[in-house]
Amino acid sequence: MSSDQTSTQRDASRLNQIGVINRREIEARVLEPILEAMVQEFGDRARVEGVAAETIIQLARDQGNQLAEELGGRSLAHFRESIKYWIQDNALEIEILEFNDEQFDYNVTRCRYAEMYRDLGMQDKGALLSCNRDFSLIEGFAPDVELTRTQTIMQGAPFCDFRYRKKSRADDDRGES
Repeated sequence: MSSDQTSTQRDASRLNQIGVINRREIEARVLEPILEAMVQEFGDRARVEGVAAETIIQLARDQGNQLAEELGGRSLAHFRESIKYWIQDNALEIEILEFNDEQFDYNVTRCRYAEMYRDLGMQDKGALLSCNRDFSLIEGFAPDVELTRTQTIMQGAPFCDFRYRKKSRADDDRGES
């Protein structure tokens, strides 16, 4: 293992100690005024938020890859183990519906992330800063797994529906991602 990989794993482990919900709150408190200042400076909210979204998406892919390395694999079983980081500090309440080698389905029935963004007066930024990461995280973690999600608490639904599936060979042969 290279020293860069060791350093990356150590950094990820240290971040996981404080919990994802605490990290998201710190990030939100820093990013909100920066994003607003950039909108004021450049006058184009859609463009500023678009750049932020692209950056967050790439960070999530990288974090997914780092997480897989930390957990020692890229299977759905390894990914299920990673859920501990998102539920830490009672940040999420989840109901697992199905889990096997080919799929992992669960609903989030309570989301303290959404509550935190609302309490900060940033409910309009929650999807950008948090939910936006989910699809890219799994791309980085396990490129052979895809996420389908049709609703989120952050956007007003009663629950979030996470449905992870291993991609079929036909999808891979067609070059779908």
